[in-house]
Amino acid sequence: MHELIPDIVIDLKYASTDNFTGRPVPGYENARAVLTREAATALKSVQDQLRPLGLGLKIFDAYRPQRSVDYFMGWAADKDDNQGKAIFYPSLDKEEIIPRGYLASPSGHSRGSTVDLTLIRRSDDSELDMGTCFDFFGPASRTDYSLISETQRSNRMFLQKIMNGWNFSGIAEEWWHFTLKNEPFPTHCFNFLSGEMVKPLTGQEREP
Repeated sequence: MHELIPDIVIDLKYASTDNFTGRPVPGYENARAVLTREAATALKSVQDQLRPLGLGLKIFDAYRPQRSVDYFMGWAADKDDNQGKAIFYPSLDKEEIIPRGYLASPSGHSRGSTVDLTLIRRSDDSELDMGTCFDFFGPASRTDYSLISETQRSNRMFLQKIMNGWNFSGIAEEWWHFTLKNEPFPTHCFNFLSGEMVKPLTGQEREP
């Protein structure tokens, strides 16, 4: 993604310990932010529109290998592993995470046209206040959640508006989650390591 959008800020949470599992996620070794060419091109248009406003995009996740999704499902089944509970799901029992739709297999991320992101100020790369952290499992992450400040609500609505304007659709449950509307691989989940990629997804990466 940096090749197409050099000034985009990338902070792949699952390549670090700063995520709900508390550890780097298998499949994110030497990870790069990868998207299909169509999604990356649309995201470039979003960044181009934000730049004159002194704003930009910060990417938390993009393409996600199926092996990483499988790891998440195994993590969710381990009732004893609650390292990230205090930050990411303080009011939720772990066994509720999958039934409530916070994790799912297959994941749209594995199709290469889904991205998790937020808005930042280009002057210092600070994030606009959206009311919750990325990957907060709870009702406060709903795009239309009402018990947040006017500023937080306005920031969420602006993010939705600008992403929708470039052919991305959000979801009700997560203010940060967007998928390209006419995604090129709507039925195929990829499983290659993103660190092996040097250009946008074209479909030639399909595995048997």
